[in-house]
Amino acid sequence: MEIELAGERLHMLPQRALWWPAQQMLLISDLHLGKAHSFRRMGVPVPAGSGQASLQVLSELVQTWRPRELVCLGDLFHSAHAHDSAPAGLLRRWRAAHAGLALTLVRGNHDDRAGDPPPDLDIRLVDEPWPISPFALCHHPRPIEGGYVLAGHLHPCVSLGGRARDRLRLPCFHFTDSVGVLPAFGAFTGMHPIRPGPGDRVFVVAPDSVRPLPGR
Repeated sequence: MEIELAGERLHMLPQRALWWPAQQMLLISDLHLGKAHSFRRMGVPVPAGSGQASLQVLSELVQTWRPRELVCLGDLFHSAHAHDSAPAGLLRRWRAAHAGLALTLVRGNHDDRAGDPPPDLDIRLVDEPWPISPFALCHHPRPIEGGYVLAGHLHPCVSLGGRARDRLRLPCFHFTDSVGVLPAFGAFTGMHPIRPGPGDRVFVVAPDSVRPLPGR
């Protein structure tokens, strides 16, 4: 599904990523690598494998779109425990498999708590806002003068109802006149329902497609 923002064409992908053709840039947000590992360290019995699943999807996106650069709009890591041997090893092996890919992290609130990744991962680290005209790449979705903001942080979703009064929550892309919010990319992340305002554009992410929110 294509959208035009600030005069640029962008593609919303069902893998919860954004493709910017003019820059050959793939954008994701909120991978939260190591979140399940952190929960298990606290004694919460959550299943393993979510980090591996997320990185596998990311590998498939890289192979399909061949980006010049991958940008994570914050929260690449969930906590300092993401630097433990298991989650760190996953990312190190993934990075080795894509050593020629430029990778930039716009630091998010979880990255601040987790600490910067080690230098051998070759990840460029920037603070928000990171201006790449006509956009301001951020983690927190708030208007910034001089650029249309692309951000994450909120893990946006919408709730859809069926005829049998059943409800289904699905991740979404949410665009206002000045800020666009990407869905969380990580396989083990929560979702936060949004309340679109007048004129907002919302696109629902299904397993194999991205569609405009019905009724908008």
